[in-house]
Amino acid sequence: MLKKEIIAPDQAASMLKDGMTVLVGGFMVIGTPEKLVDAVVASGVKDLTIVCNDAGLPGKGVGKLIENGQVKKLIASHIGLNRTAGDKMNAGEMEIDLVPQGTLAEQIRAGGAGLGGVLTRTGVGTLVAEGKQVVTIDGEDFLLEKPIKADVALIKSSVSDVYGNTKFNKTTANFNPAMATAAELVLVQADEIVEPGVHDVNSFSVPSVLVDYLVE
Repeated sequence: MLKKEIIAPDQAASMLKDGMTVLVGGFMVIGTPEKLVDAVVASGVKDLTIVCNDAGLPGKGVGKLIENGQVKKLIASHIGLNRTAGDKMNAGEMEIDLVPQGTLAEQIRAGGAGLGGVLTRTGVGTLVAEGKQVVTIDGEDFLLEKPIKADVALIKSSVSDVYGNTKFNKTTANFNPAMATAAELVLVQADEIVEPGVHDVNSFSVPSVLVDYLVE
């Protein structure tokens, strides 16, 4: 097993290009890789499609990218904690695709697992169903929600070892483990980077094979 290269946040941000789709871990900025987000803000990359649980908070999380005008489209479950997101949506400055939270999580998992999508009853008969395929099983209608994959995932870990095996403490897990499976390039901002053997290998929830770079 090879050790992962440990890079600075600005090096990581330089890997993002205009127009990319980016998964960002976190739940109301808990478990969001703030140093990575700050570096992306500083890089000036634009026209991003951001997939996140929410729109962050004013001045925190993906909220900083939204406020800086770098987000073309946001796919999230709610935006109510960041007024700027709603203002930009209403002004036609940013497209927002609101997705039920459980559906969003399953779409990301489906992307990581190579599935063709997930079937859910959530949204049947509502605006959520517009333009989507309806599948009837045993007399019940389900929406086919397509998988979500991205060019890059920005992940925050509690602990990673030098090989890239990664784990998350408590609620910082949220979307982070699933997002680590669903991107071509996975950048992990680690609170702590340790040598092998410091933590039980069975405690790591994301294996090293999914991680491309560790960010100091």
